[in-house]
Amino acid sequence: MPTADELLGAGVVTELVRHLGGRMPATLATTRDFDGLSLSDRTRVVRDALLAELPAAYAPFEKKIRTALKKSTFTGWMIWPVTEAVGVRATTSSKPGPEVAPTTADTATFDSGLALLADLTPRLTSEFAIRTFMDANLDRTLQAALTWTSHEDEHVRRLATEGTRPFLPWARRVKALTARPDATVPILDALYRDESEYVRRSVANHLNDLSRTDPTLVVTTARRWTEAPDDNTPRLVRHALRTLVKKGDPDALALLGFAPPDGVTVHDLTVTPTNVVSGGELTFRFELASTSEQAVAVDYVLHHVRANGTRSPKVFKLTTRTLAPGSPAVLTRSHSFRPISTRRYYPGEHVLEIQVNGSTLARTVFNLG
Repeated sequence: MPTADELLGAGVVTELVRHLGGRMPATLATTRDFDGLSLSDRTRVVRDALLAELPAAYAPFEKKIRTALKKSTFTGWMIWPVTEAVGVRATTSSKPGPEVAPTTADTATFDSGLALLADLTPRLTSEFAIRTFMDANLDRTLQAALTWTSHEDEHVRRLATEGTRPFLPWARRVKALTARPDATVPILDALYRDESEYVRRSVANHLNDLSRTDPTLVVTTARRWTEAPDDNTPRLVRHALRTLVKKGDPDALALLGFAPPDGVTVHDLTVTPTNVVSGGELTFRFELASTSEQAVAVDYVLHHVRANGTRSPKVFKLTTRTLAPGSPAVLTRSHSFRPISTRRYYPGEHVLEIQVNGSTLARTVFNLG
């Protein structure tokens, strides 16, 4: 994976300054303090320097950016601090907000900034910078995003859904957005049958985000899409409902064809070894049977020991299949406890559960040393 220095290092900043006119000593000087800074921190430092050296008035500021956009080489990671600077300049110049209606001039500046983000996003996504606009005036930003859903460029259409995700990874939260889970549904409705997989994937991730605050809205929306689908809708809906399925949400499971398990049983759940060494591997095996033919989504849940001695569950996908009466299935899986950057393992008694269509049907324990 490229390092921050490779993505936004001295060479990239030099190229950025060249595209913007070539006489920006403060922006060039930011690279002296790059050591130890993350990519996002470097972006903020360069953004602030751009704001200090580019014109303070919005119109000449935008002209500088649009002049650079005429060059195809104005692209890549140099664009990120530019989009962030656009967000600040367009919103602080116009000062729109829900409490005070913006003047005609202020509205024009705000809208012009959003249009500039749309033009920049094919060069590198503006999905983080658009959040500055949502903080300033959520409704006006969502109105613009809705118009982007019919844009000819898939990158702009994706900006409409990815940029407005309430829990976009690595992006700051927009309180007004998370408080109104249904606010972005019109955008998703316009894009769930988009011709681009790139866009549809974003739609699914966006709807999955909404499951954190309003599961009912998510299932209702997904059900509506299944009633007016295209060939890609079933896959999109499965991806959008993945978090609710892991949580055993009965409505989400039912929409995907997984009813509460009736007559399904788990037998002979065993784990090997029962004492797992740190960094080692656990293998578990069980038999799954049913008294009738039915579709099942089988997951396993590991209740990891936390630093304070309590346990925290994490659901892992195992399989989906159709069970037939009198034909039990034997399932086995190995799970590694090798250290990873996103999880720290603590010693103690852990719990393994087998979950079928959201219901826990078997449970056992093992020790992690």
